[in-house]
This record gives sequence, C-alpha cells and structure tokens, in this order.
Amino acid sequence: MSFSAWRGTVGIVRPTYRPGGMEELIKMLPDGVGVIPLFAEIARGTQDEFKEAIARYRRKVAKLAEIGVDVINPSGAPPFMVLGYEGEAALIREWEKDYKIPVFTSGTSHVAALRELKAQKFVGFSYFGGDINKIYAQYFRDAGLDPLDMVGLDAPFQKVQEYSSRLIYTWIRQTMRKHPEAQAIYMLGPAWRTLDIVDMLERDCKVPVVHAVPAQCWDIQRHLGISQPVQGFGRLLAEMI
Repeated sequence: MSFSAWRGTVGIVRPTYRPGGMEELIKMLPDGVGVIPLFAEIARGTQDEFKEAIARYRRKVAKLAEIGVDVINPSGAPPFMVLGYEGEAALIREWEKDYKIPVFTSGTSHVAALRELKAQKFVGFSYFGGDINKIYAQYFRDAGLDPLDMVGLDAPFQKVQEYSSRLIYTWIRQTMRKHPEAQAIYMLGPAWRTLDIVDMLERDCKVPVVHAVPAQCWDIQRHLGISQPVQGFGRLLAEMI
C-alpha cells in the first residue's frame, strides 16, 4: 500500500455525493482508521438506477483493491438488496476471490448487526416509497430474519436529508406501537439526519436500533479487528458487541 493508516484503512464506495453520512461516520470512527471514499454517483434513487449502478461499484471496488486498502465497503443498501441476498453474496464472493481483500456491504452489516443483537423480529424503516420496500423485506427474510414490516416514508430522494429527525421519531414511535413483539428497529440508509434520535428511540421503545451509520462504524471496526465503543448512537456501537 502506498498510503496507510496505523489501525487500518477502509475503502468505501459511497452511493451518492450527498453530504452528511460520510462526515458522521468519520467523526465516529476511532483514531487511526483511514478512510478512502469513492462514489457510485447514484442520483435518482430508482430501482432501475440501483441495478445499473452495480457496474460502477465494480469499477470502484477494483480501484480500491489497486490502491491497497485493508477492507472494502461498497455502501448503500438498496443497490445490493435489489440483487437479492444470494445475488449479493455471490458478488461479494467474486470480489473477494479476485482481489483477496475482505468485502462487506451495508446489507451484510445490517444483517450481522441484527443477529448480534439477537433481534430476529424487527420493524424496518426506509425513506423510499412503494414496492421497493417489499424487496428490502425479502432480502432480510432470505437472510433468515423476520421483518414484521418494512415501511417507507416516500420522501423525494434529493430531499431526504431535510426531514426533521423529530418527525422521523414520531413516525417510528407510532409504527412501533403496532408491533409490540418487535425486538429491534431497523433504519435503512444514511441519508436522513437522525443520529440524534437513536438513543431516544432505544429508551422509549425499549428495543435496540440498527441505524446505517453506527452499524457501518461497528462493522468497519469488526473487519479491522478493532473494538472501541462509541457512546450516544445506540447499544450496538456503545457495547461493540
């Protein structure tokens, strides 16, 4: 590797140029972890675009392997969930065989986080509308989990980050009242700016929250062999379980 960080370097393929999630992640990561970001340039957030973006992810993963990072994280759950759980797994196996570098996606991080929290039954929340939420739910079913519901906010893709976290809190809290058997809350995607409500939701709903950004920080650490808890963003990261 031409450039390295003393606790390891993660290469991330971000789905969009949207600001917010990347900055939040870097602030969470332990000192000494290097981050090299590339971008898949998703703009519309449609199912067709997610499928088309895989070719761009492929090129970016190859570039990160050429740079010589320690682990590769093609992030953004939707493009890979649209492939299906098995389709995503096959693609990861292909990349790991070709580049001899560990690869993990947002989806694999979220599945791993729910399993670590022993949350078989959960309610999922996304900022997408329509039938694509059924695809997300099926992804988790194929992973052996039980999404009780996967509900979408149906927000304009370019405006998600403008929604108030208090509005999101109210929506999630009201939905969770319909599912007293749920063992976790799952929040797909880093676009909404909702880190400030993660601990609040855990206290008020009395279940852990798997939020995209803390789950990404948790799984980067896990893949780099680091275990440094971070407080304020939910049990998963606070306990580094």
